Amino acid sequence: MLSSIFFLVTPFLLASPASARVIKLGPAEHADIQCVAVTVTATETVWAATPSKRPAGSGFHETYAVPPAIVPTAASGQASPALPLAVFSVASQASQPSPAAIPSVRPFPGETTPKKGHPSVAAQPQAAQSIAAQAPTAQSLGGAEQTANASTAANPPLSFRNALYFTNWGIYGADYQPQQLPASQITQVLYAFADIASDGEVKTSDSYADLQKHYPTDSWNDQGNNAYGCVKQLYILKKKNRKMKVLLSIGGWTYSPKFPPVAATESGRQRFCSSAVRLVQDWGFDGLDIDWEYPVNAKEAQDFVLLLQTCRQALDAYAAQHAQGYRFLITIAAPAGSQHYTVMDLAGMDPWIDAWHLMAYDYAGSWDSTSGHQSNLYANGQNPQSTKFSTESAVRDYIMRGIPADKIVLGLPLYGRAFEATPGLGQPYNGIGPGSIQSGVWLYRDLPRPGAQELYDDVAKASYSYDPNGKELISYDTVTSALIKAQYLVKRGLGGAVFWEASGDKSGASSLVGTLATQMGTLDPSQNLLSYPASQYDNIRAGMPGA
Repeated sequence: MLSSIFFLVTPFLLASPASARVIKLGPAEHADIQCVAVTVTATETVWAATPSKRPAGSGFHETYAVPPAIVPTAASGQASPALPLAVFSVASQASQPSPAAIPSVRPFPGETTPKKGHPSVAAQPQAAQSIAAQAPTAQSLGGAEQTANASTAANPPLSFRNALYFTNWGIYGADYQPQQLPASQITQVLYAFADIASDGEVKTSDSYADLQKHYPTDSWNDQGNNAYGCVKQLYILKKKNRKMKVLLSIGGWTYSPKFPPVAATESGRQRFCSSAVRLVQDWGFDGLDIDWEYPVNAKEAQDFVLLLQTCRQALDAYAAQHAQGYRFLITIAAPAGSQHYTVMDLAGMDPWIDAWHLMAYDYAGSWDSTSGHQSNLYANGQNPQSTKFSTESAVRDYIMRGIPADKIVLGLPLYGRAFEATPGLGQPYNGIGPGSIQSGVWLYRDLPRPGAQELYDDVAKASYSYDPNGKELISYDTVTSALIKAQYLVKRGLGGAVFWEASGDKSGASSLVGTLATQMGTLDPSQNLLSYPASQYDNIRAGMPGA
């Protein structure tokens, strides 16, 4: 969603001479990708995740490498004092002719290529193109590509989704806690990410963050078996905001390699779905978000259909027994790159899911040879190297393949991607510079940078900032572009918006989540579920009394 990963911290290596690595602090069981243990002290171990290649131009959801509060010691395996809540990153850069594109990592520490699926295209030299800063108007939504697709516009739905990814690693380095979620402005929280065991069992990726962390309002003297951590806080938010649902997001870029063998067999699919539903039951959630990035052939595409069907049936069976009349949701993180979604059986998947969360970001980044927009609505024919991909092309293709417009939820990034030493959009650059948490990736809340001016490309319908002195360009959504995207999705009859991820947003009038909530109009009024009589946790089974 980061560009996602998000998205999540999982390191990756771009197809470029330079590579970025994220170092993960914590026990070996947290290192679900190739890793190398480096002893720092006799009692602390650092896990350096080995970057894995990603397809150029793909958006994705990555997992942050973050230290759990308690880690085993290198010598004894016994608990040692909590390590500093920080994410350490090491970047190695090979020399290369200037100008050069240096791979960056996503807003989810640990990636080095685009996240969630956009077509890969070889970059060609492009003449400089100057775009004057200007504010868009309601009439400015039109244009060549827009006009060409006017016939596909649909009536807007009666209400809209406003979904937001919230990551369990965000409570560490970003210090973003569940209590900070803008619950009154969102309809779904997508809690990322759950892991997948080799036998297909869906399991916690961080039991401390999910279930054990005690917040100041939590007692250490409660009797019985109780849930704490983010799970408890999310349930409390549900009680106070009955129109906010919580979905368990499974997979992401880091854990996606575990999907194919599990989905390939009936037993694997059954175990996956039964264990996922068990977590929904135990944690007091309202459904599942499946983040498989991505099926690579027809067999995996069909297995994905069967996996969704099995989970739909499992959720319906649970509802029939414990929540009659309630519809548990299934959503997926959907790629915006045609090289991914053309492999998938979209028509076969659609009957089993409630929404397609289109990862409409990471269209440009450190994997490219030129700077560009990372989440533009349209292509800019005057400067094609700045818009190698576009949201409209993906939306059009999904609809042409039979996906109802009102089930497509438009993804927006709450982060920006940087390009250093560049004269402007669609131009060569040299490096990606520092970032909020990782190189080249800035949280929206930290933008614009000092000395930079926010600009708007009225052809591509995309915002960015540029520092003429430092020659730093950062592509990200602003309130200006968010307003246009709100108009676009309403005009297109789409189902709403989804954001990667919560810790990056600003507050007040500058909030992109709040901007979409206001501009879309009526948000989905359906209520969440609070009754979970079969939960293993006493406080959730009892409805969190006193909260």
